[in-house]
Amino acid sequence: MIDPKKVKLAIAPIGWTNDDMPELGGEISFEQCISEMAEAGFQGCEVGSKYPKDPAELKEALAPYKLQIASQWFSSFFTTKELEETVEPFKDHMNFLKAMGAKVIVISEQGNSIQGQMDTPVFDNKPLLDDEGWDKLAQGLETIGKLAVKNGMKIVYHHHMGTVVQTEDEVDILMTKTDPKLVWLLLDTGHMYYSDGDPLAVLKRHGKRIAHVHLKDIRDDVKQRVKDEHMSFLQAVKEGVFTVPGDGVIDFAPIFNELERIKYEGWFVVEAEQDPEKANPLEYAQKARAYIKDQTGL
Repeated sequence: MIDPKKVKLAIAPIGWTNDDMPELGGEISFEQCISEMAEAGFQGCEVGSKYPKDPAELKEALAPYKLQIASQWFSSFFTTKELEETVEPFKDHMNFLKAMGAKVIVISEQGNSIQGQMDTPVFDNKPLLDDEGWDKLAQGLETIGKLAVKNGMKIVYHHHMGTVVQTEDEVDILMTKTDPKLVWLLLDTGHMYYSDGDPLAVLKRHGKRIAHVHLKDIRDDVKQRVKDEHMSFLQAVKEGVFTVPGDGVIDFAPIFNELERIKYEGWFVVEAEQDPEKANPLEYAQKARAYIKDQTGL
């Protein structure tokens, strides 16, 4: 079983309110979100757009629910903009998370990303990097990685559908091109499976670099429709391609076993963006919590 002293369980607010599509859960309040996270039995969460921006205010809001901040997404643009255009806002982002007691900072390269484009097919129009692009990305990540290390933190790279680092091969390239002391990996089970990759294989190859885990499942029938009907990333979310662990097709047992074997330490974050009108956030949070307890003992 996973050691509860080494691994903590969080959930992302995107199941309640989708920051990329405010029409999904836009009416759900911050207070409802965090109270239901706690009710479902989670210890922490990531940060959404409705969260207070002041660390003192956020700490005060979370305190009654005993919730900690695990991390927060940060968009980098190393491949399409000047280095400092990412580095300067990163510093503010890092300082906020440090004030909240977080140890990892989620990074995803958004240069030429199509993940936020409603009408661009996610499998047909994926952006690619040339050698210069890979070098820019690696240099940029190592630059902010040094800042994080100086502050007792780590950056964790989030491979993501519709971006330049999506597939198994691209994750391998990124890991090869970056310093393991400066750049870590976020394993997202759902995004890796969605990209036709094998999350267990990625875990076995790069386990020593993994410092954050997103637990996300996939509905295979919807994934096939995404391909057949040339859906965008956002259209696929609306159609329900993502779900919580145990509700889709991914076999999590060997993934949890491997994480236990390598003595993973950090957060497990349930992240499954769905339409809350179709998938009640509290019910799905409770479903995920029960499944993880059954599988890991946490």
